[in-house]
Parts: sequence; structure tokens; C-alpha cells
Amino acid sequence: MSKARLIEIVRENLDYAQSGTMRHAADIGRVPVEHYFDPERWQRECDQIFGRMPLVLATTSELRQAGDYKALSVMDKPVLICRTAEGEILAFENSCAHRGAQVVATGRGNAKRFVCPYHAWSYNNEGALKHVLCEGDFGEVDRDSNGLVELPCLERAGLIWVTLDSQSSLSIESFLCGYDEVLSQFGLKDWHFFDNRVLRGPNWKIAYDGYLDFYHIPILHRNSFGADTPPQAIYYQWGPHQRVSSPDTIAGVVGDRNENEWPPQALLAGVWTIFPHISIACFAGLDAVEEESYQAVMVSQLFPGKEPGESFTIQNFLVDRELTPEQEEAATQQFEFLKGVVQDEDYATGLKQQDALRTSSRKFVMFGRNEEGGQTFHAWVEKLLETEDDDLPGLFGQS
Repeated sequence: MSKARLIEIVRENLDYAQSGTMRHAADIGRVPVEHYFDPERWQRECDQIFGRMPLVLATTSELRQAGDYKALSVMDKPVLICRTAEGEILAFENSCAHRGAQVVATGRGNAKRFVCPYHAWSYNNEGALKHVLCEGDFGEVDRDSNGLVELPCLERAGLIWVTLDSQSSLSIESFLCGYDEVLSQFGLKDWHFFDNRVLRGPNWKIAYDGYLDFYHIPILHRNSFGADTPPQAIYYQWGPHQRVSSPDTIAGVVGDRNENEWPPQALLAGVWTIFPHISIACFAGLDAVEEESYQAVMVSQLFPGKEPGESFTIQNFLVDRELTPEQEEAATQQFEFLKGVVQDEDYATGLKQQDALRTSSRKFVMFGRNEEGGQTFHAWVEKLLETEDDDLPGLFGQS
């Protein structure tokens, strides 16, 4: 069914490309300028969106083997993600039951047991407390109730979602609104991790606005992607998650092929956003559709920084196969190129934009009828800030 939907989307885009038209929102959207820098609102966004929504914190390619783990800090919360001996992905608060110390240092590795560096209490990769130092002197400890605190977690489509609230009643499956079935068409569960890096950027919403914006590409990116890149975008929604496609780009990939000869790039081209902080962009392969060409995606994980005007993005580059030395060199160059596009063009402009907004007398910024994705994104931000914890499941259609 998900592939059928992608084929339907390609057909729609080909129709738009042939007619030279595009779908429009009902009206111009307006967002109050203060929404980008008001500290009280920003804290609510951190707490009520990033603190309550499932977040993509890892890819299957990073934790492929039994015993693999990844430890990271998300919104100041230490998180540990593990693959058990049975192949299940679990996530925990990275905090010892004894004094709360972080059990595992930040980074990736492989281990069957984690030993707290403070007092050597140890846990297995299922979160169970296995050893208490000098337990006879310490006193009897109920091990069943003193394991690592488990966090809601789901592995789908080669991505791993974790909810930071251990008491969350929001099903991650419901939150995805069926989007994971479409994302599974990438086949990312079998892809390979190539490299990653961290970029610093502007307010998280300014950065996210750019994920959903093709309107700026032939202007801001005229020296990187080219001034002839079409600015038209067609948006598709699965709840708060959106795919952005370019009719002319898809038409260029399809060419004069019959439908049964369409390459995978035609079905997957564009930018796929996962609310509230992920962009999956296809780059390699749009100009190289030969069977022997490797395919690559950049999975960008966006997080708020320490204050409203800061964010950081982890760019992860994934490839669909083991690369030859020549392909590795090409992939390295492409990843470096994409760093420049985001850091020196998108984020550099966003930082100047927020400086101007803070001092401007303007009350609103605008999202045109051709910028439906930005309107949808900000509407979901508002909706979540207005929704109480108990009402979250109903917001995503969970019974």
C-alpha cells in the first residue's frame, strides 16, 4: 500500500510538471515574530514538544549487532539505547539507581554489561540491575525495582524513536500516523552508516522552516544547487510529518520511462520531515540512476540549544551498500559539500534572520500559499502547545 501511495504521488507530480501548475494553501499564513525568540514560549516548546514527542535518536545502521549501544544527551537528559541479545532495541534513562550517576559515557560501542563508574553497580543491556558492590554491607536491594528506567522506544523503517517521558501514554506507532510504512520504502534498515557531524544553527523553528522550503533554493543556493533549480514544492502530510517534492525534479528523474521502469529515485526524491526535528534528504542518485550507482541520504537530527537563538543539528550520512575506495572519496566530497550548503548558506542566513527579527518592528512573518509546509508545521506547534498530556493520544487518532 505504501509503494502504491508513492506511485500515486509521482503521477500527481508529473501532472503538475506537465501543466506548469502547483497546489496552493488557502491563504497566506502569518506567524508572530515573537514565536521565534520569546524565552517563555521557547521553554514550553522544549518541554511540551521535545519533552513529550517521540524523537529519532538513532538509526538501525548505528546499532546493528547484538550488544551495540549508543549513549547521548537529549534536552539535557542522558539516554542509553541498546540492542539486546535477542535483537530488540530498548532505551533507558542513563542514570544509576544508586546515586543517579551516568552509567555509560557518551558515544557508541558494544557491551553485554554496563558498570557505573561511581560505585560499580552494573546493569545488563536489558536494563536489569545485576551487581551491587559490597551488597552485604550496603543492605538488601530489590533488583527488580532498581533497574535502569525504561523509555518508550520503537524501531521502524531503519530509524529508532525514543520518548523522553518514561510515563508517556502516547503510542509511538500512533504518533507516526502510518508514515513509517512509507519511509520503509527507503530500505534504510539495511543501509550503512557512513559518517556524521554536528552543526550549530539558529532557533530550531527557523532551521526547520528551511527543511520545508524549496522556494529559496534557486536564490540562496544559486551557487551550490544552481539558479535553475525549480522553486515549486508539493506537500504531503501524515499527521504532522511531511514529504516535500519538486514536480520538475521528479519529471527529470522519470524522463520518458514507462511507469514500470521508474527508478527508485522517482519514488523517494525530495525531503522527508519527521516532526518535530528530522529531515531526510536524498541527494546521490538523482543524476546517477544506473544500477551500479550507490544511493545516499542525509538524516539530519535538529535539537534546540541552550537558549531560543541556538540549535544544533547532527547530520548523519547513510549509504545503501559497502563502498569502493572511489565511492568513499565521492561520498566524502558530497558530505562536505552538504555541510557547506547548510552551514554557510542556510544556517548563516538563519542566524542573521533571527537577529533582524529580534530588533524588527514587524509583528509577523509570512508563509505564502506556495509554502503550505511551513504553515502546517507551525499549526502543529501551536496545537501541541495547547494540548494537555492526557489528550495527546487523541490528537494523533489513537483510541
